[in-house]
Amino acid sequence: MAKYGRSASKRVASAMRRRKKGTLKSGSGRSVKSRKQAIAIGLSEAREKGAKVPARRSSSKKR
Repeated sequence: MAKYGRSASKRVASAMRRRKKGTLKSGSGRSVKSRKQAIAIGLSEAREKGAKVPARRSSSKKR
């Protein structure tokens, strides 16, 4: 079974295009250059819209 829904993929693709264009901004207002950060922003936007995306890892799980 797929981990991510189709709408989540569209959000990430949109974030990647905005990064390439130079219009994707991080929370602090600076433009995003990192590919990983663009993916994270896309997934975050998808979560807000209610798309099928796994929950974020909590800090207690990291080791």
